[in-house]
Amino acid sequence: MADNFDIKTEQVDDIPVLLAQSKKIGVPELLDQHFRPHGNWQGTSIGWTTDIWLVHILSEGDHRLNQVELWAEKRLHTLETSTGQQVRALEWSDDRLGIVLDELADDAKWEAFEADLNRRTFRVYDLKPRRVRLDSTTASGYWTVTEDGLFQFGHSKDHRPDLPQLKVMMSALDPMGMPVATQVLSGERADDKLYIPAIQQVSASLDEHRLLYVGDCKMAALGTRAYIQNSQDYYLCPLSEVQMPDDLLKTYLQPVWSGKQPLTPVYRKNAEGQLEKIAEGFEQNVALSAEVDNKTITWTERRLIVHSFRHAHASEEALRTRLAKAQADLLQLNEHKQGKKQIEDSAGMQAAAEKVLKHYGVNGLLKLNIVEQIEERHIRAYGERPARTEIERTVSSQTDIDEQAVQEAVRWFGWRVYVTNQQQDGLPLERAILAYREEYLVERGFGRLKGKPLSLSPMYLQSDKRATGLIRLLSIGLRILTLIEHRARQRLAELQEKLLGLYAGNPKRATDRPTAEAMLRAFKGIYLSVVTRDEQVFYHVTPLSDVQKKILSLLDFPVNIYTQLASGFPKPAGKMTEP
Repeated sequence: MADNFDIKTEQVDDIPVLLAQSKKIGVPELLDQHFRPHGNWQGTSIGWTTDIWLVHILSEGDHRLNQVELWAEKRLHTLETSTGQQVRALEWSDDRLGIVLDELADDAKWEAFEADLNRRTFRVYDLKPRRVRLDSTTASGYWTVTEDGLFQFGHSKDHRPDLPQLKVMMSALDPMGMPVATQVLSGERADDKLYIPAIQQVSASLDEHRLLYVGDCKMAALGTRAYIQNSQDYYLCPLSEVQMPDDLLKTYLQPVWSGKQPLTPVYRKNAEGQLEKIAEGFEQNVALSAEVDNKTITWTERRLIVHSFRHAHASEEALRTRLAKAQADLLQLNEHKQGKKQIEDSAGMQAAAEKVLKHYGVNGLLKLNIVEQIEERHIRAYGERPARTEIERTVSSQTDIDEQAVQEAVRWFGWRVYVTNQQQDGLPLERAILAYREEYLVERGFGRLKGKPLSLSPMYLQSDKRATGLIRLLSIGLRILTLIEHRARQRLAELQEKLLGLYAGNPKRATDRPTAEAMLRAFKGIYLSVVTRDEQVFYHVTPLSDVQKKILSLLDFPVNIYTQLASGFPKPAGKMTEP
């Protein structure tokens, strides 16, 4: 009699790693504490429902609600063993996940949850917050604009002013880039009004002062700086051209140009690990006063006047490129082409040339010479036409680069003024500039939020409430990614080692700064096989490779988060969990 065989295969990949990471900081437990859906909720708790959905998003790079149920149905044994929960695929239906988003959209519940999650994370990883970076981004979509709704037209950072958008204000812990406070706002709001509410939320969540808040020039509004000073915190941000006009900047730079002002060098390690001089600068103290809560406060602000070599070089290259393009266009202004109207006089040529100079932003940098020529053309008699003389007038432009004017413009390039209220012994000039240069960390977080793996854009939700809940859910996912990356890099630095095997086609390439995405990708191709033969069930999970074991070690996770999937091998056949 033939044996009765049944084989089922589950794609495991990085699911155990993601679940282990979220459990480590207490995501499902804290969600259950703070979010309590209505009494009809049954089965898997809202904490585990949300956490498993988040794992799906991170593993698959897809936040759509209608994709989760089928995904869970194909991984029931993996999910049950990794979570210790009894699960049914139908618990990740669209309707149920919609309830999750509605719960996450509750402001009071979310702020309490986020504060507890911060405290748990800081305790688990022994993090001591000292610096928080603030920035905003937009997410555009084909949404319907309603009065007082979340989706509005505004200045688009996605370069899609034709689409309504929402705005996300993120406060991230430096140098990790881990979000500690996330605000979802309507898309028409100006950035400069968002900083004080964001700082208030961070302060309430972390219950810390003497924090350094780092932001761009939109954070440099005097009212914002005064608020931070009055809150016993610190700020670091650049001044805009409006706040630092050319005349005032010139008074700062004149002693530099005359050689009377000594400059402090700023060094940073390059890709080869060697120190490289990237900037130089000096500082001035300025007394400021402003009103906060109907009282006048005064303080001393340090202004850091800094010259960035890379920015100066890039700006000069861009200027030289614009000059070359302007010269080429000026030469072709009166080129003879079919259908092209010719410029007939010097005034017309001057006006056309000035339009070109303005277009390329090189007014005053090119010496322009308008040449007008008059030629007589003698035309011979032909048939009944008599011989005649015609006057032909041509006009052209000739240009030379005014090198002295160009050098005058170039010496302004790369200079920028940063302001801070933190004293020099706590934040010397060199450290301040290096701190601001880490701005890419929060930008990288936005890249993850809007692209892979969190995939906020495009967003398929039309409800303001559920869009808010989704962004908050994705911010937890961003936190998980940054923690994975932070811990692995920290452990590699402690061990003075590099990680091998992350790069396809180049197994010997090593890095001491692996990304979370690359490490999670290393777990792709792990499968669980469940074989039922008569009265017995056999489990087999793909053996872990050396690089997979190393990653688990760096993250402080045991290998049994995978091997437990095949524990009890073989075991008597029982009733399988049905979706």
